[in-house]
Amino acid sequence: MFADADPDGETGRQHAYPQHLRDFAAELPSAPGVYIFHGEEGDLPLYIGKSINLRSRVLSHLRNPDEANLLRQTRRISHIRTAGEIGALLLEASLIKQQQPLLNQKLRRNRQLCSLRLTAGLPEVVYAKDVNFATEPALFGLFASRHAAIEGLRQLADQHRLCYGPLGLEKLKSGRACFRASVNLCGGVCRGDESFEAHGQRLFTGLEGLRVACWPYPGAIGLTEHYQDSGQQREGQPSAAVEAGCQIHVVRNWCYLGSVSDLAKARELDVIAAGFDADGYKILCRPIFSGSVHITPL
Repeated sequence: MFADADPDGETGRQHAYPQHLRDFAAELPSAPGVYIFHGEEGDLPLYIGKSINLRSRVLSHLRNPDEANLLRQTRRISHIRTAGEIGALLLEASLIKQQQPLLNQKLRRNRQLCSLRLTAGLPEVVYAKDVNFATEPALFGLFASRHAAIEGLRQLADQHRLCYGPLGLEKLKSGRACFRASVNLCGGVCRGDESFEAHGQRLFTGLEGLRVACWPYPGAIGLTEHYQDSGQQREGQPSAAVEAGCQIHVVRNWCYLGSVSDLAKARELDVIAAGFDADGYKILCRPIFSGSVHITPL
């Protein structure tokens, strides 16, 4: 057993972790990828994470006394190299959805994913199971539940002095203004201080900052990342990928379909995506629209 001294120096206690986990960590490369903590029963995954430096990140787990429960249950640590950070992010999100690790709290599949849409000037909650978020124009915000979407709309109203009544958040009595207007939290459309057109314009301006971008390509794309050490063999990667020195991440409608070593294999992965993926959207939106990555339409 190895031990790290208590960093506060007050209790005199030491944090110990198993030698065999340190050995697994020592074998990890100082490179991007995904790591998996495996438990005993059926080798099930306990936790899946990602890092641009696998060795450093896993060692930080081993040195953290707050993660003693994870370490006690872990029997081995495996990893999969990726060419860069984007590949690590995509692979982590995909594996967590597939394998549902016991100790991962984020990035799990959310069947209640919803957004806001304006219909006849009024906001309504729509669900990814009913609407294709990748291609539907004028959607605003991504929310894990209807409750979260309504709360997001309330926050928007508070930021822009919108009236809860016209937003459907509060039922107003005929001829009565809302309470928020009396304390200057509402612009007063409910008592005639402003027009419904002006109120609607502020609503649209506020929603614009939450707009969900449509998939900007007619089909799938290959997003290329290059290994920094293209001449070295990598665990979990075929030799062809080593020779090519790159990974091509195949994506359609913000859904990650897999990573391969050349365009011919990438085209074989081009299938109709099952549905909009919020994790893929959050990972890929900035690099794609910033033009900071090499993209090949498939």
